[in-house]
Amino acid sequence: MKLDLVLRELHRAETALAKDLRKASDRHHAEHEIHHLARDLAGWSAAHVRDIARAGRAHGLDLAEDVPGPGPLEPLRTALSELGGRRPEPGLVLLADLRRLHRRAAGVSLDWELLAQAAQAARDRELEELASRCHPRTLRQLKWTNAMLKVLSPQILTS
Repeated sequence: MKLDLVLRELHRAETALAKDLRKASDRHHAEHEIHHLARDLAGWSAAHVRDIARAGRAHGLDLAEDVPGPGPLEPLRTALSELGGRRPEPGLVLLADLRRLHRRAAGVSLDWELLAQAAQAARDRELEELASRCHPRTLRQLKWTNAMLKVLSPQILTS
């Protein structure tokens, strides 16, 4: 079986999503809703990473349980966000970040779907339960990015 491959890819993708959400939160500190919600959603992905790592042990994997912390550039991103304020250019950067997050969350959602299908076929109840618990949160991350793009893009793109 290749469940270990799916778990490894899902772990990589959730880790990347958590990091990207944190970066977006830092970069758009002046946009309070983006800043706080992206931080919360990054926490969901970090919890998924821990759960995947724990489940991976049963499949012979040694995956990290923690998402690496912010790098040395976090204070700089936050400071630039504050300086940039609400000028049009930061709006375009925000749309680009939301598009990137949306695509990343869509990929993670697909990986959860693959894991759920494979776990069902293999009759692995633990992995089925993991997917059924975590995938809905990923779908909410995807819906949030989509909603933010719909709300923010008209104003940013027509101003």
